[in-house]
Amino acid sequence: MAGRLRAPTGRYAGRTAEERQAERRRRFLEAALQLFGDTPGYRSTTVAALSEAAGLSTRQFYEEFRTLEDLLAALHLQVNDWAEGAARTALAAAEGLPLAERADAIFRAYAANVTADPRRIRITFVEIIGVSARLEEQRLARRSRWVNLICTEAEAAVAVGEAAPRDYRLAATAFIGSVNGLLHDWSAGWVDATLDEVVDELVRMLLGILRPSGWLPPGSARAEGPGTS
Repeated sequence: MAGRLRAPTGRYAGRTAEERQAERRRRFLEAALQLFGDTPGYRSTTVAALSEAAGLSTRQFYEEFRTLEDLLAALHLQVNDWAEGAARTALAAAEGLPLAERADAIFRAYAANVTADPRRIRITFVEIIGVSARLEEQRLARRSRWVNLICTEAEAAVAVGEAAPRDYRLAATAFIGSVNGLLHDWSAGWVDATLDEVVDELVRMLLGILRPSGWLPPGSARAEGPGTS
């Protein structure tokens, strides 16, 4: 397939070509969430089966996407957008609260969004893995957005004396890996805990990174050492 087929223009049944295209795209994404995120999975799905699940034709599929990989890429971005939107909304609502409460709000919102639908976890943590170099680059780029979010919030906490000053990029990268692994394992039934307990543990981990043992906020009283008066 050299490229996508040209989409129709003009109005039909009271809707513009752009509105019809958006509706087709939505239906293909919904079908992909079901087939890629449940049964049979991305690698066992065909364009014909996907189109049938969407209630559309294969010709209409190729008007929107060149390949199933393109559709998986779009779905992966959408799932991540949903989770990031939930986290940022919670962060905005928690503005001005102490660090521990802000961290709790962010990760509770993120975890609730991601785990609300097991198919989203499978898309994010399973189906996207090993498909192609292009999708691996996309996966890492989206993970980098979460690392940037953590670093931005850490720097803001440092500025007001709520966290220890340091370069947080390496620690944030390791932490996001822990978040992904723990939520995936919890969803798969390998972690004997409630979602609230999982989030509590993640928040404790993050606060331990931001406030390492021995660090005290600026202005805090320190124990007097030998020779002090």
